[in-house]
Amino acid sequence: MVNTRITGRRDRRLTPEDLAALRDSLHEQRLFREEQVRQLTAAPPRTDDPDPRASAARTEVRTEPAASARMVLADVEAALRRLAEGRYGHCHLCRRPIDRAHLMIVPQARYCARCRQVREVAR
Repeated sequence: MVNTRITGRRDRRLTPEDLAALRDSLHEQRLFREEQVRQLTAAPPRTDDPDPRASAARTEVRTEPAASARMVLADVEAALRRLAEGRYGHCHLCRRPIDRAHLMIVPQARYCARCRQVREVAR
């Protein structure tokens, strides 16, 4: 995976090799998330359950992971668009570069460390 190829560098700037590795990682994530969404949404709800509360709970348990997978998929697709447009790796709020090490771990990241902290405190 990406991390094993580029973890040794301390530089914060993304090289063309970094971008290629990140693009590959994002494509892998997209395929994984698309399959995950397909699997989570393909299971039909049981209609023969005599306990409607249990049935509702099972539906919720299946719906939550599917919604989460869809959100991550949307983030991955947005990161791929930013890569294609040449806007990848910059914070959505302050426009500063996102730390290279963070992108290697979370390639779909939208915010720099400072803005991420501000957003978390605001919640």
